[in-house]
Amino acid sequence: MTEWSFFTNHGLVLATIAKKPKSTAREIGDIVGITERTAHKIINDLQNEGYITKVKSGRKNRYRIHTSVPLADGASDVAVGEFLAILGWKRRYQGKSSQSSRPGSQPV
Repeated sequence: MTEWSFFTNHGLVLATIAKKPKSTAREIGDIVGITERTAHKIINDLQNEGYITKVKSGRKNRYRIHTSVPLADGASDVAVGEFLAILGWKRRYQGKSSQSSRPGSQPV
Protein backbone atom coordinates (compact mmCIF):
# COMPACT_ATOMS: atom_id res chain seq x y z
CA MET A 1 0.00 0.00 0.00
CA THR A 2 1.24 3.51 -0.83
CA GLU A 3 2.17 5.76 2.08
CA TRP A 4 0.46 9.13 2.10
CA SER A 5 -0.42 11.92 4.50
CA PHE A 6 -3.00 14.66 4.75
CA PHE A 7 -0.23 17.18 5.40
CA THR A 8 2.73 18.23 3.28
CA ASN A 9 6.22 18.41 4.71
CA HIS A 10 5.81 22.21 4.78
CA GLY A 11 2.75 21.84 7.03
CA LEU A 12 4.54 19.34 9.24
CA VAL A 13 7.59 21.59 9.60
CA LEU A 14 5.35 24.54 10.49
CA ALA A 15 3.51 22.43 13.08
CA THR A 16 6.83 21.25 14.53
CA ILE A 17 8.10 24.83 14.77
CA ALA A 18 4.88 25.78 16.57
CA LYS A 19 5.39 23.03 19.13
CA LYS A 20 9.17 23.41 19.49
CA PRO A 21 10.24 26.90 18.32
CA LYS A 22 13.81 26.47 19.57
CA SER A 23 14.47 23.29 17.57
CA THR A 24 17.36 23.10 15.14
CA ALA A 25 16.79 22.18 11.50
CA ARG A 26 18.27 18.76 12.25
CA GLU A 27 15.82 18.21 15.11
CA ILE A 28 12.91 19.41 12.96
CA GLY A 29 14.01 17.07 10.18
CA ASP A 30 14.21 14.13 12.59
CA ILE A 31 10.71 14.83 13.94
CA VAL A 32 9.16 15.22 10.48
CA GLY A 33 11.16 12.39 8.89
CA ILE A 34 13.11 14.47 6.37
CA THR A 35 16.78 15.36 5.99
CA GLU A 36 18.33 18.37 7.68
CA ARG A 37 18.95 19.90 4.25
CA THR A 38 15.28 19.52 3.30
CA ALA A 39 14.26 21.01 6.66
CA HIS A 40 16.48 24.06 5.94
CA LYS A 41 14.90 24.46 2.51
CA ILE A 42 11.36 24.26 3.91
CA ILE A 43 12.19 26.70 6.74
CA ASN A 44 13.52 29.14 4.13
CA ASP A 45 10.39 28.62 2.00
CA LEU A 46 8.18 29.37 5.02
CA GLN A 47 10.20 32.49 5.82
CA ASN A 48 10.21 33.72 2.21
CA GLU A 49 6.42 33.35 2.02
CA GLY A 50 5.96 35.28 5.30
CA TYR A 51 4.73 32.43 7.51
CA ILE A 52 7.65 32.60 9.94
CA THR A 53 10.55 34.82 10.89
CA LYS A 54 13.89 33.50 12.12
CA VAL A 55 15.10 35.27 15.23
CA LYS A 56 18.77 34.75 16.05
CA SER A 57 19.33 33.64 19.64
CA GLY A 58 23.05 33.24 20.19
CA ARG A 59 24.23 30.58 17.74
CA LYS A 60 20.74 29.14 17.29
CA ASN A 61 17.56 30.31 15.65
CA ARG A 62 14.18 30.72 17.26
CA TYR A 63 11.12 31.04 15.09
CA ARG A 64 8.21 33.46 15.22
CA ILE A 65 4.99 32.40 13.46
CA HIS A 66 2.82 35.01 11.73
CA THR A 67 -0.58 33.62 12.65
CA SER A 68 -2.73 35.86 10.47
CA VAL A 69 -1.10 34.90 7.16
CA PRO A 70 -3.59 32.91 5.07
CA LEU A 71 -2.72 29.39 3.97
CA ALA A 72 -1.53 29.20 0.39
CA ASP A 73 -3.93 26.44 -0.59
CA GLY A 74 -6.38 28.51 -2.62
CA ALA A 75 -9.26 26.37 -1.35
CA SER A 76 -9.86 28.06 2.00
CA ASP A 77 -9.48 31.37 3.75
CA VAL A 78 -7.99 29.85 6.88
CA ALA A 79 -5.01 31.57 8.52
CA VAL A 80 -1.89 29.79 9.76
CA GLY A 81 -2.91 30.27 13.40
CA GLU A 82 -6.27 28.60 12.78
CA PHE A 83 -4.57 25.66 11.04
CA LEU A 84 -2.19 25.21 13.96
CA ALA A 85 -5.04 25.48 16.50
CA ILE A 86 -6.82 22.61 14.72
CA LEU A 87 -3.66 20.56 15.26
CA GLY A 88 -3.75 21.32 18.99
CA TRP A 89 -1.34 24.24 19.12
CA LYS A 90 -1.86 26.60 22.04
CA ARG A 91 -0.71 30.19 21.60
CA ARG A 92 1.88 31.42 24.05
CA TYR A 93 1.39 35.06 24.91
CA GLN A 94 4.28 37.18 26.09
CA GLY A 95 4.62 40.72 27.33
CA LYS A 96 4.36 43.70 24.97
CA SER A 97 8.11 44.23 24.91
CA SER A 98 8.64 40.91 23.12
CA GLN A 99 5.85 41.37 20.56
CA SER A 100 6.86 41.86 16.95
CA SER A 101 5.78 45.03 15.21
CA ARG A 102 4.50 42.94 12.31
CA PRO A 103 0.69 42.57 12.42
CA GLY A 104 -0.43 39.02 13.11
CA SER A 105 2.90 37.99 14.54
CA GLN A 106 2.64 35.45 17.32
CA PRO A 107 5.61 34.61 19.51
CA VAL A 108 6.02 30.92 20.11
